[in-house]
Amino acid sequence: QVQLVESGGGLVQAGGSLRLSCRASGSIFSINAMGWYRQAPGKQRELVARITSGGSTNYADYVKGRFTISRENVGHTVYLQMNSLKPEDTAVYYCHADQIETVVRNYPERWGQGTLVTVSS
Repeated sequence: QVQLVESGGGLVQAGGSLRLSCRASGSIFSINAMGWYRQAPGKQRELVARITSGGSTNYADYVKGRFTISRENVGHTVYLQMNSLKPEDTAVYYCHADQIETVVRNYPERWGQGTLVTVSS
């Protein structure tokens, strides 16, 4: 069984920073890519940033220059450093992983439960 556990969400004032963490637990050999998505009330879930096992990154235009995604392959952990936060960044942030190889089987993808980020003006 593979589980993604997020942490680091909370309340911050505009212009502040937060660091999100997500660790994949289980008997994992490898994960192809890990990323962060977010969903605000009444809106669709959208990609924030993604990183492959080789370190290749992809960012949404609205976070470029403000957010940085990083990864530790050994610990199967992905981070999202969020700087210069804006009220419009307020959302539930979800961790995602794809192509997870474990002892018993492979999983196409898994989602975390989400962590709430609230940015006040």
